[in-house]
Amino acid sequence: MSVQIRSHQPADVDAVTGVVTAAFAEEGAAVARLWTDVVARGHARAQLVAVAPGAAGGEEVVGHVGLSHAWLDTRQRLVDVLVLSPLSVAPAHQRRGIGAALLKAAVAEADRLGAPVVVLEGDPGYYGRHGWSPAAELGIAAPTDRVPGPAFQGVPLTSYEGWMRGRVVYRDVWWEHDSTGLRDPLLATIEAALPREV
Repeated sequence: MSVQIRSHQPADVDAVTGVVTAAFAEEGAAVARLWTDVVARGHARAQLVAVAPGAAGGEEVVGHVGLSHAWLDTRQRLVDVLVLSPLSVAPAHQRRGIGAALLKAAVAEADRLGAPVVVLEGDPGYYGRHGWSPAAELGIAAPTDRVPGPAFQGVPLTSYEGWMRGRVVYRDVWWEHDSTGLRDPLLATIEAALPREV
């Protein structure tokens, strides 16, 4: 199947909502509402979609990735950075490399936009295979301690400089939707599964 990555267009809104909702299963409606709110408040900096040939001859949106604004609170000043979330692929199209293609395109777009770093919360096993590493290795802390260390990941970009260290500060919308980090009992379960620090 031929899949292309392109910029989001206004006509894609409903299809993107459907893809996000389906991709995140039980949490899908909440994730879709959050992203809709991020866009409505003007915090989205870029959206990319993966499109495949549709059954009726047009194209079908089968994946989506969003980049939104946050700050890095460094000792010198606040630095504008980007958060990659959500990354969504329609369930029927998963495990075909679409997520990886969206990730690669999103990192390139973040670099093109001049961000020094892009961060995300996610499975370190998956994202690690695609060039992401714990943000702590860059001296960058998650916006809350409720994000397990290995899950808060980042990629330094062209404009990154070594002094850009500190805590990421999300926009209010993330807190209002209670969509930052995890909460118990899931948080406790994941922390128990992590290797113990010596």
